[in-house]
Amino acid sequence: MDLSGADAVLFDLDGVLVDSRTAFVRSINAALDEHGLPERKADELLEYLGPPLHRTMALFARDEEQADALVVSYRARYRRTMAQESEVFAGIPETLAALAETLPLVVATSKAQALAEPLLEQLGLRDRFAAVHGPRLQARDESKSLTIARALEGLPHARRPVMIGDRKFDVLGARSHDMPCVGVLWGIGSERELREAGAAALVHEPRELVDLLTD
Repeated sequence: MDLSGADAVLFDLDGVLVDSRTAFVRSINAALDEHGLPERKADELLEYLGPPLHRTMALFARDEEQADALVVSYRARYRRTMAQESEVFAGIPETLAALAETLPLVVATSKAQALAEPLLEQLGLRDRFAAVHGPRLQARDESKSLTIARALEGLPHARRPVMIGDRKFDVLGARSHDMPCVGVLWGIGSERELREAGAAALVHEPRELVDLLTD
């Protein structure tokens, strides 16, 4: 598929812009420990980096009330430590700078917007994006499709937008809007996961996005 005519780019956050694996795993396990639940190995937890947080905590909790409490505990720790325990992937700042010269860039993430905005600010990326879209803190299970829909509402003149993601949720959410998704292979999702979901293209390094999306 020729993606060089893209006129807007939507980015997932975790696994695409930012390596947040350490912050995610430590915050999940701290929340589990706080509520008397067994901690989990990192390899087990990383598959849950992508879908909505409430959905993940419901898998570990005894009931819905405890799931809500786990989310609160997770977010309290994550908010304190997210910048120190996360890092921008190599090549991302330069890639965003190059793309932003000709294309509007926005973030569409399943991370709560109240956490996504300050994380991007603290890591020096926020000014590259026209907008950041993520669920409200009160949202329990917002689909990626709905988050992307809000992002597209803010891009009324875009006719050929492209999503950039690292998990099947990004690809399927984009496809629900007849939008291609480029899968990145430096994140959590495997090449197989992204291909089976229907990614329009795969890239191994951020700089490949510039050649792929611009004329």
